Amino acid sequence: MARNVVPLANLIEQFERLPGIGHKSAQKLAFHILSMTDTEAKKFADTILLAHEKIHRCSVCCDLTDSDVCSICLDEKRDFSTICVVESSKDVIAIERTREYNGLYHVLHGSISPMNGIGPDEITIKELLKRLNNDEVQEIIMATNPTVEGEATAMYISRLIKPMGIRVSRLAYGVPVGADLEYADEVTLTRALEGRQIL
Repeated sequence: MARNVVPLANLIEQFERLPGIGHKSAQKLAFHILSMTDTEAKKFADTILLAHEKIHRCSVCCDLTDSDVCSICLDEKRDFSTICVVESSKDVIAIERTREYNGLYHVLHGSISPMNGIGPDEITIKELLKRLNNDEVQEIIMATNPTVEGEATAMYISRLIKPMGIRVSRLAYGVPVGADLEYADEVTLTRALEGRQIL
């Protein structure tokens, strides 16, 4: 049916371009949009356009914000001596949910991946280094993903920062809470052993 109705086929195709959305999910979303009233559909479309127009990178940490400087960078209660380096704004949200970290962030917007044509200049490493020109920052926490690209990015950045006399640490990785050891892969178990703590 969608093939015969070109606007519907186009709508499904646009939803399929979103990450994690397959054909059936795209169809479901398209039909949901079509079931909306004109007012609801217009409000939905306007919200997307407004977000695209208003949201940009923070001039300090490169996280997403609708002002020049994000609320975290402006918060005087934060610990300005620590910067947690993450790959995406979704990582900031995840860490903030723990309510355990009170420092600042720096969002790279990706990781070094030569196979995908992403080098150090394609992510926000230069912006991070600019932030380290004062004596306030004492520790950089590398919280990139535990992938080949994330590890390479963490190593590359740590090599640039260590000569500045700033401590560089890495998030500990290991067995998730509630998991059975027998199902953990070798890399995860190795990380768990390396990151073990004294009780």
